[in-house]
Amino acid sequence: MAVHPLTVGFDLDMTLIDSRPGIKAAYEALAARTGTYIDADAAVTRLGPPLEQEIRRWFPEERVAEISDVYRELYPAHAVVGTLAMPGAREAVDAVHAAGGRAIVVTAKYEPNAKLHLSHLDIAADAVIGSLWAEAKAEALREHGAHVYVGDHTGDVRGARTAGALSVAVATGPCGADELRAAGAQVLLDDLTAFPSWLDRYVADPDRYPAGGVDGDGARAASA
Repeated sequence: MAVHPLTVGFDLDMTLIDSRPGIKAAYEALAARTGTYIDADAAVTRLGPPLEQEIRRWFPEERVAEISDVYRELYPAHAVVGTLAMPGAREAVDAVHAAGGRAIVVTAKYEPNAKLHLSHLDIAADAVIGSLWAEAKAEALREHGAHVYVGDHTGDVRGARTAGALSVAVATGPCGADELRAAGAQVLLDDLTAFPSWLDRYVADPDRYPAGGVDGDGARAASA
């Protein structure tokens, strides 16, 4: 695939979307369908890794694939409508397009369900690649020539660094700023509302990143 002058990758859950209410409802539906107790409130505090990792907490290994398929079947009816865009999500994607770039989504979520979320919330990604977690995200980031990858989890940081992309972390998910910094995030944002102004500075002078010290609008270099 041809490398675009600017391609920015985004994670989905807790980066672009607050999927906690919808995922909680999906787990509750799964519990009702299977007759198995699932602590849905606890499950939504662990978003990021592949679905199977959570399913293993509640079902024996020999049923993980089967139950994961049931969850994915239930997901569209229970999880999509209840999910909200994170503050600044649409504006972040729009900022990439305004800069003449492409915005792609690379997520561990099942790709058809990821696309349902983006369509429902009118977030205009140029490509969506699902079922990739942590270092495996580098496959899609390299294929699409991503220069930057934005995520909320240490797994996203590892994916960006493996791909050779600039790791921009938002402290809006289960991992705090210190944890993201320790994992190797090169830029830290409080949330996506800070992203458009940061992107303006990045486009104007990409060689300054990563940089030491404090960068305004909630963006902090990881070495700060």
